Amino acid sequence: MSVNIKEVDGVKIQLKHRASCHCGSVEIGLDLPEGLIDLRRCDCSMCRRRGAVAASVSLNGIKILKGEQHLKLYQFNKRTAMHYFCEKCGIYTHHKRRSNPRQFGFNVGCLEGINPLKIEGIPTYDGINHPADLE
Repeated sequence: MSVNIKEVDGVKIQLKHRASCHCGSVEIGLDLPEGLIDLRRCDCSMCRRRGAVAASVSLNGIKILKGEQHLKLYQFNKRTAMHYFCEKCGIYTHHKRRSNPRQFGFNVGCLEGINPLKIEGIPTYDGINHPADLE
């Protein structure tokens, strides 16, 4: 999405916004000075099943505030992307991106006060035909 989202359904995206899993065991701090950038869905086998809307943040723009011990790592295919989820409730919180290893993707649905279903026009990336698979 070319436009940065700074507000969703009347809720402002904070410069420093918190995100958490469903049970609250994992809390993440995000630096979002430009709001939500690079919003997307993906149709790869993993993203299709989890159905999350993701946005991007720089590697230094994310900090685990609580519950790092409850995060589990899942990797598949080329084992490049690193997908993290809460071991207690199973919610995907974030991942180190395969297509841009200088960024993390994060689950917009984990942001406090934000409902990603209220955001219109989110593009779907072609994760089935990922550019890294064509090499």
